[in-house]
Amino acid sequence: MKITSRQQNLIAVALVGALAFTTPALWAEEAATTAAPEDAAAKAQELAKKLSNPIANLISAPMQANFDEDFGPDGKGSKFTLNIQPVIPVSLGEDWNVISRTILPVIYQSDIVGTGSQGGLGDITQSLFFSPKEPTKGGVIWGAGPALLLPSATRDELGTEKWAAGPTVVMLKQTHGWTYGLLANHLWSYAGNDDRADVNATFLQPFLSFTTKQAMTFGLNTEATYNWDADHDQWSIPVNFAVSQLMRIGKQPVQLQGGLGYWADSPQNGAEGFRFRFAVTLLFPKDPIDRSDRKP
Repeated sequence: MKITSRQQNLIAVALVGALAFTTPALWAEEAATTAAPEDAAAKAQELAKKLSNPIANLISAPMQANFDEDFGPDGKGSKFTLNIQPVIPVSLGEDWNVISRTILPVIYQSDIVGTGSQGGLGDITQSLFFSPKEPTKGGVIWGAGPALLLPSATRDELGTEKWAAGPTVVMLKQTHGWTYGLLANHLWSYAGNDDRADVNATFLQPFLSFTTKQAMTFGLNTEATYNWDADHDQWSIPVNFAVSQLMRIGKQPVQLQGGLGYWADSPQNGAEGFRFRFAVTLLFPKDPIDRSDRKP
């Protein structure tokens, strides 16, 4: 596979971004050592581990930017997607939580639908997970509930123009810094523009990550989609590797993430080659990382 000069430049930017994580990593380690050597570091690691759990009891606001290219019959199309993904847990009595996960995509694409570019909002995906507050005896954390696709796209080219719904489930386990599990959903369309293709798709996201004592997380996942109604090329499979670092800006806990992915499979005229990702997540924990500056 020949790597274009454009791809080489993007890879260089990604590597520089990855190297930039070493500075906040050292800062986080030094801050933990200065403020409360063991307590602060343990809290930071625990908070970083919660971010690897899609249904953790933690309010967060991830903003994830993805750049994909090589779309279209001539391979010259590109797409930038900013996913705004607030996560809000709500307590349901002593034993259960319901976790709201929303994905609001802001999209800019060029040379994908004909020639020219389009920008605006895409379709919103809303998931609700009903999850026990405590893991099972075997340490498994799980949640299940409904998933909804809302036709919120501001342009026809950016959405399906369909209402869709179906089940969603997540199961995972966390041990010795490792997190591994699977998130899945299936969506069927039930209303919308009759001239547009129906939605009948399965989403599978197996994930694996490791969080260090310095609150740095190394993660690997796929975000595979299978289109049951497509005649051929039914899979879309990007494989993503990312490095994340938890830090504090002032009193605000923040996680920065940089990543590189590759499209292992995609439908006709879909993305090929590399994917570049950068994310910023604001955290609003009930128990902040460091309380050393609070008055007794």
